[in-house]
Amino acid sequence: MASTINVDIVSAEGAIHSGVAVMVFVPATQGELGIAPRHAPLLTLLKAGEVRVQTVEGEELSFYVGGGALEIQPQRVTVLADTAIRAHDLDEAHAMAAKQRAEELMSNAADEMGLAEAHAELLRAVTQLKMLDKFRKMRK
Repeated sequence: MASTINVDIVSAEGAIHSGVAVMVFVPATQGELGIAPRHAPLLTLLKAGEVRVQTVEGEELSFYVGGGALEIQPQRVTVLADTAIRAHDLDEAHAMAAKQRAEELMSNAADEMGLAEAHAELLRAVTQLKMLDKFRKMRK
C-alpha cells in the first residue's frame, strides 16, 4: 500500500473533510505547496484558492478555501480555513453577487482599511468563479 497522510479540512462552520490521502496541494501565501506523507513539519498561512486531495483510490477531491492556516506534521495535514466549501457545492450566483458587492465596496471605500477588506472579498469571489469555470471545463 502506498504511504498515506491524514487530512483534515475545517472551517468556523465545522469539519469539511477528514480522510486519508497520498498527496495534498494547498494555496499557501508564498505559492502552491504539494504535501506528501512524511513531509517536514510546517506552519504557514493560506490564501484563497483550491485545496486538492488525492485519495488512495486515485480520486482527486477539491475544496475552496478563503484563506486560513496550514499545519503539516509527518503523518497529518490540517487546514484551518476561514471559509471552506466542497468544490461541487460552490454556488455561481452567490459568487457573482459577492464579486459585485466587493466591487461596489471598493468604489465606495472611505479609507484604506475598507479598501483592503473589499479587495480581499473580491479576491475570494473571483477565486470561486475561477474554480467553477475550471470544473465546468473539466466536465465537457
